[in-house]
Amino acid sequence: MDLLIKGLIFIVMLGLIILVHEGGHFLLAKKNGIAVSEFSMGLGPRVLQTKRGDTIYSLRLLPFGGACIFKGMDGEDSISPEVFGNAGVFGRIATVAAGPICNFLLAFFLSFFIVGSIGYDPPTIGGVMNGYPAQAAGLQRGDIIKSLGGTKIVVYRDISSYTMFFQGKSTEVVYERDGKTYTTTISPKYSPEADRYLFGINGSMGRVKATPLQVIRYSLHEVYYWIDISYKSLAMIFQGRIGKDDVAGPVGIASAVGETYDVSKDDGPFYVWLNMINLTVLISANLGVMNLLPLPALDGGRLVFLFIEAVRRKRIDPEKEAMIHFAGVVVLLVFMIFVMFNDVGKIFR
Repeated sequence: MDLLIKGLIFIVMLGLIILVHEGGHFLLAKKNGIAVSEFSMGLGPRVLQTKRGDTIYSLRLLPFGGACIFKGMDGEDSISPEVFGNAGVFGRIATVAAGPICNFLLAFFLSFFIVGSIGYDPPTIGGVMNGYPAQAAGLQRGDIIKSLGGTKIVVYRDISSYTMFFQGKSTEVVYERDGKTYTTTISPKYSPEADRYLFGINGSMGRVKATPLQVIRYSLHEVYYWIDISYKSLAMIFQGRIGKDDVAGPVGIASAVGETYDVSKDDGPFYVWLNMINLTVLISANLGVMNLLPLPALDGGRLVFLFIEAVRRKRIDPEKEAMIHFAGVVVLLVFMIFVMFNDVGKIFR
């Protein structure tokens, strides 16, 4: 029974993220007079389909993706004003950018629910660990961390993410105690048990109920937090600091859903859904970032061509652009297959 519930949660979660992404493309296409040839959920062969007007709406076999295919997007030559290439360049930019932007909006609205329900976690120290730099620097329970290395700290998780991305670096710490601000310098200490560098700050003092304005503020920060994490993680991949086992695809996401469900179910249905919503925020923000990368076949790659067109006021040869995006699709598919097999391998290790 648990396996069925996990599967349904995974399908609903991924389906919502994909629907919002492709729905953003769809709505802006319609607004800019661009015809949509097909709006599909899933990949692979069609399972269900219907046609309304000029658009085919389809459900495909594998729940791992979706598509909003614009008329003439891949090089079709036509004088019809409904063809993608004949729309105004800024209308096309808005249409392509709408997918990732809608992912960020979804992350915000779901964060709004989370913060409104359980509040936010201020960066207030719950304690310090014996023998670690935070204790030596004089930090105490109740101190509020204001910044680390010049980076503003808004919620407690900002501290953890800072130590993750700037491991081992001597850091200027600005903190508040009894209304007064102090500055000290801390050099993180390596912990064999945690296998990473630690300041020695031991947990926060819990979440705080948010006012309506704070709900908006901390919801926006939640989205920013995951976008920032996504970009920094990409940088770590290119620097060789993250290996292939730290990258996850749909199978890895399904595994994460299962693990989150198992950890949460003893706390009751509300906390199961709350943690699933939090996972959806992470994935939706991450998908928005990934799609904005300036790579062929991704929304970011298409935006690069559109920005070049806007600057030079002349469209790049549609056939050449289509070939570049096709090559990008091939590379992307190979990468997805690699990630999928790697995810499966991690399950059986």
